[in-house]
Amino acid sequence: MYDEQQQPEHGPLAGFTVGVTAARRADELGALLQRRGAAVLHAPALRIVPLSDDSELLAATKEIIQRTPDVVVATTAIGFRGWIEAADGWGLGEDLLARLREVELLARGPKVKGAVRAAGLTEHWSPSSESMAEVLDRLLEEGVEGRRIAVQLHGEPLPGFVEALREGGGEVLGVPVYRWLPPEDIGPVDRLLDATVSRGLDALTFTSAPAAASLLSRAEERGLLAEVLAALNHDVLPACVGPVTALPLQARGIDTVQPVRFRLGPLVQLLCQELPGRARSLPIAGHQVEIRGHAVLVDGALRPVPPAGMSLLRALSRRPGWVVPRADLLRALPGAGRDEHAVETAMARLRTALGAPKLIQTVVKRGYRLALDPAADTKYADV
Repeated sequence: MYDEQQQPEHGPLAGFTVGVTAARRADELGALLQRRGAAVLHAPALRIVPLSDDSELLAATKEIIQRTPDVVVATTAIGFRGWIEAADGWGLGEDLLARLREVELLARGPKVKGAVRAAGLTEHWSPSSESMAEVLDRLLEEGVEGRRIAVQLHGEPLPGFVEALREGGGEVLGVPVYRWLPPEDIGPVDRLLDATVSRGLDALTFTSAPAAASLLSRAEERGLLAEVLAALNHDVLPACVGPVTALPLQARGIDTVQPVRFRLGPLVQLLCQELPGRARSLPIAGHQVEIRGHAVLVDGALRPVPPAGMSLLRALSRRPGWVVPRADLLRALPGAGRDEHAVETAMARLRTALGAPKLIQTVVKRGYRLALDPAADTKYADV
């Protein structure tokens, strides 16, 4: 029988596969996920133009030096640091710092505040919420009519933020501290999209809005957009580091999960709660069985299962305790053709992988069923 006090040796994400679209800090995010047991599929959905090579940033920097704005809004720590470093490389570093000392400098959150102070500057104000909405509220309350406001961009215009300032009468200068382009090697992105459509992923993570937009754009180019959206709406959990990152997905009608704090650590912690909570758990033949993405927990012990076996197990679990005909199980097998012998072969391997053959009963001349415990029959009869 299942011992509820048994302590699992695996991590909370064991048995789940998580896709990572990040170009920057992907190794860090991947390590955090793997440390908690997840299998990780990484495909950078974009690449970053080096700051020192970006003519748009150079032009914005020169304009700020020549015409000092009233307000500068710093939005990301890495972007602000990179901007100062790029200006140094162009021989404009001291001139830029001198102008930034003259302006009302707003820093979105503690990390940005740290970057500002590391440059020898002092912010005039920083919101406790790390929210751009709070920054916008402050500026509009102060009044932006006739004021010149420079805004550090996230690689693409901040939706609604710049428009609201312009509607209030402000003159807005975008500072594109990094610019995104499609990845040079599109192969990994295509494999990630294929895994999403085939439900080979349990979750897909996004740490920037441009990455989300780029992935959807590539799906559209391949004619897979409808299938990708269907997967993200039902089976593959889309997890975003924050609300700005989620905007391209929300524009397509995709609901996402986001941590309260917009950091990689809380994003991983959120997945540690969400994915196990979405797993199917059933009392079968005196055992507690939890069906995860590419593995099964049997009484808390992790049992990796081949893809064909997982397809069969999911088909059986949709009607636990009910007989599923061989023909239906054959249709559930990827690429199995018409030979029902493939079901028998995959079922034998599934039973071996589970380590408890009595979990699945053979019903002669009819098919197979999960040996659902009698006490659970009523609860799961109409599932």
